[in-house]
Amino acid sequence: MRLLLRLLGLLLMATAALLAMSRAPDRSVESLVANWAPPPSDFVELGGQLVHLRDQGPRHGDAPLVLLHGTSSSLHTWEGWVHAIAPRRRVITLDLPGFGLTGPWAGRYAGQRYDGEAYARFVLELMDQLGVQRFAVGGNSLGGEVAWRLAALAPQRVERLILVDASGTVFNSKAMPLAWQFARVPGLGRVFEWVLPRTAVTQGLASAYGDPSRVTPELVDRYFELTLREGNRRALVERLKIARSGEDAARISTLRLPTLILWGGRDTIIPPSAGEDFAQRIPGSRRVVFPALGHVPHEEDPAQTVAPVLEFLGLG
Repeated sequence: MRLLLRLLGLLLMATAALLAMSRAPDRSVESLVANWAPPPSDFVELGGQLVHLRDQGPRHGDAPLVLLHGTSSSLHTWEGWVHAIAPRRRVITLDLPGFGLTGPWAGRYAGQRYDGEAYARFVLELMDQLGVQRFAVGGNSLGGEVAWRLAALAPQRVERLILVDASGTVFNSKAMPLAWQFARVPGLGRVFEWVLPRTAVTQGLASAYGDPSRVTPELVDRYFELTLREGNRRALVERLKIARSGEDAARISTLRLPTLILWGGRDTIIPPSAGEDFAQRIPGSRRVVFPALGHVPHEEDPAQTVAPVLEFLGLG
């Protein structure tokens, strides 16, 4: 019994030491701006909510393309696509509330749920403020869900839809990032708010990529530092608490607009079968699978994945 107690004590001491070494306090948005919001980044205020966005490309011609990132990500995930599209078409990217430099719900939005419907209404209000009436929209993962909800909510305003490994249908994940699993455990979410091992971020990215060797230290830096933005980890815990696959999936079948569905064949977070489901639900949609890519194919290989997008937008 004494030996067991000693071993238990050593285990507790080791755990405490590990937690101390993994301690990562919140960082102010001001301390992150220099690295992650150089030009053409901008900040706009909407109802007391500060929004980090980039608005690039020509203001004349076709309706803008709005691109929305997924859980734990930021507008930086679209840089490869923006580089290819913005010379010929206006592209608007933004950090959704709870992520990136935008930070958690604030102002008149304080207390809202971190769900697809709330995000869709928020993006519509942001487009109103930017003077954008008609637009095409694309999104990855959670951003994909927000995108199709926008199309269902305001069909008169959304002219085209691009879904990239989007959530919204019923699916079973084969692998979930460890940080997300940790944050979802009741009682441990508060610990996640001040502890974040860098190795957990590295593992999460490796699980999201079809080829983990593409995960660079610079990429880990970005995800790690932006997760530390003040309030983001608490927002992520709240987001993960309410995340459910397949909520309102019936609304997807009401969509009647040109739709491009892109999927990574090695996506273990939202499997390719979910992309097949989207294709069956949306009449006339086109589906393209990239066999070697994972959950964020647009980030993992921008050049390969943007090619069908350019064709879809008439920019090929």
